[in-house]
Amino acid sequence: MKPPKNIQFTKLIKAGGRLREFNFRKSNSISGQIFTVDVADHHDIRHYLIFRKDGNTWSLESKDVALWIEEVMPQIKEAVYASE
Repeated sequence: MKPPKNIQFTKLIKAGGRLREFNFRKSNSISGQIFTVDVADHHDIRHYLIFRKDGNTWSLESKDVALWIEEVMPQIKEAVYASE
C-alpha cells in the first residue's frame, strides 16, 4: 500500500483583529501522521502548531499557544479535519 501524499494548503483566518495567512502541511513520518500549521504575528515572527494523529483524532502537541491563535483554534481544527 502506498503512503498518503503530503498535503499543503493556505487558509485566511481573521485572528487578533487581522486577516492572517495560516499555512497547513500534512505529512507522514515514521511515528505517524503530522500536521503543522504556521502563521506570522504582527512582528513577522512565525508561530508553529504541531498536530499528531492518534487513531482518528488530531491532538495538538504545541504548548504556550498565543491567545489570538487559541481564539481561532476551532477554525484551525476544522481545516485540519476537512483535509482528510
